[in-house]
Amino acid sequence: MKMISKIANVALGLVFVGSSVFAQSLDDAKKAIDAEQYQKAKSMLKNLTTTQATKDENFFYLGWVYLIQDYPDSAKEQFMKGMAVNPKSALNQIGIGAVAHYNKDAAGTTDAFNKAIQLIGKKESTPWQYMGEAYLLLPPGAKQVSPDDATAAKTALDKGKVANPKDDKILVTLGDDARALKDATAAYTDYTDALGLNPKNLLAKVGLGVILENAQNFEDAEKAFQEATTLDPNFGPAYREWAETDLYWAKVNRTVASAKVKEGVEHYKKYLSLTDESVESLLRYADFLYNAGDYATLEQVAAKLAKSTNSNARVYRYIGYSAYETKDYTNGLNAMNNWFSKAAPDRILPSDYYIMGHLQISSGKDTVGGIENLKKFAALDSTQYSETYDDIAQIYIAKKDYQNVIKIYQDMIAKAHGKLLLNQHLRIGQYGLAEFRAQARAARNNPSIKPDSSLLVTADSALSFVQKNNPNPIAATAALRANIADLHDTDIAHIKGNAKPFWEQVIKIETSSDSTKWTSYDRSILGNAYGFEGNYSLYHDKDEAAADAWYTKARAVNPQEFYSGVYFTNKKIAEDNAKAMEEYNKKHPKGATPAKKPGGH
Repeated sequence: MKMISKIANVALGLVFVGSSVFAQSLDDAKKAIDAEQYQKAKSMLKNLTTTQATKDENFFYLGWVYLIQDYPDSAKEQFMKGMAVNPKSALNQIGIGAVAHYNKDAAGTTDAFNKAIQLIGKKESTPWQYMGEAYLLLPPGAKQVSPDDATAAKTALDKGKVANPKDDKILVTLGDDARALKDATAAYTDYTDALGLNPKNLLAKVGLGVILENAQNFEDAEKAFQEATTLDPNFGPAYREWAETDLYWAKVNRTVASAKVKEGVEHYKKYLSLTDESVESLLRYADFLYNAGDYATLEQVAAKLAKSTNSNARVYRYIGYSAYETKDYTNGLNAMNNWFSKAAPDRILPSDYYIMGHLQISSGKDTVGGIENLKKFAALDSTQYSETYDDIAQIYIAKKDYQNVIKIYQDMIAKAHGKLLLNQHLRIGQYGLAEFRAQARAARNNPSIKPDSSLLVTADSALSFVQKNNPNPIAATAALRANIADLHDTDIAHIKGNAKPFWEQVIKIETSSDSTKWTSYDRSILGNAYGFEGNYSLYHDKDEAAADAWYTKARAVNPQEFYSGVYFTNKKIAEDNAKAMEEYNKKHPKGATPAKKPGGH
């Protein structure tokens, strides 16, 4: 699960437009926002909105901080106050549009931005920058900027660049947008151009590092972050991106994974020490720890967040996540129930349904509800669909609920979008046969139960599909079809031979493979195939010599094979009986005069 980001993995480049009287105060607030010291920035800006209440920019920056911290309602309140102070404030009108976009209100976004465009001066670049930033903000649950939003952002940013070609901050945001569009070349150009205008632009340095990280050029990415921290040892975002790079490096290169995860955690701790360790920063740290697989530390951070009087409800998410990973299912389920009850529907992430579902199942509290939540997760995150449905199938398999196993795999196939899904077809064959056999066993004790023969039709059809589409035939498919065919041949001697073509396929496939690599299953089905051929030769062809040869092969491959065992047991009994008769006949030859009974005296 990707770390939850509020602005498409980019740091914020804020600019200040205002009078020289309060430039220093706003400059300090701007630097705090750039450094992701949001609590410090909010404190400064709250003071400014009181002491300089006629300056609409103060309200805009305060609202923007609220928005990037996931408080859209508080953000809109500040933007509305800014509009009240100055009805011609393009920035605050853009802020209103940004909130609408964040809340997935397309009509509201367009309306607010159209109004803002009418208020932007010809030489102003800052409003265009924030319009671009607004499109790059990720709505709750989104993992990446949509192509349409990234394109809209570029349109706005290009207008800002025309208005002021010397604005290095516009270029940084253009670089961020190019990254969202997956255009690394354009992003590199934008960041380097920004550094050409301002060699000390820390956000451009960090942006270059992220591009190098995405290209898996981890060493040079580290150098970029080091350069940023050399320019300003207290610039937290450089350490945060460095931590993310360490984590990505660990995932790509297992030989350094352990060291890089530890290094990443240390870099993130450094980032926290340079920011304000606010609830929001700790929540972001919790995201990082979850991705890093450091569940023990995540548990500690979640517990710390839970004690905060200003704690965000999202803390319950991380308590639930960490409890699931540490197998504390009861506490995890309680936490996730709290999260679901407190969070607005648009704040619920696909991964929340995944964790909730597994907690319900693992705790034994609600398997049915848990499976439904896993299905919701799969529906919301299509990249995890197959894996999740396979997990659900395994849950049903453990419960021997083969009817639902079949339905799950049929659902997967129905949504395959052209993929063959041969393994899923094979499973339908396997569990269709298993379900029919279970029904047949139950019918022996309860005559009212009628085994559903359509299961065999469904199973054989799925297996036939596998055989037709698999360029590398597997013996298991043929063996399953042989077992299905055998169910139509009720005589134990198999004299109809329905299964014969399939058992012959098993023999051909297995004997053409490397016998040293045979598994116990390979030996089992090959033994079954030989056993079938023995029965067919004995009862259908009346060829005892051929039957004996087949049974001998069956016993050699699998000493536990049933039919060869029956044959050789009966053969031994017959041989023993013949030997006994021979001994008897030796002692009692035909035509011999019986001994006379001794006479009396």
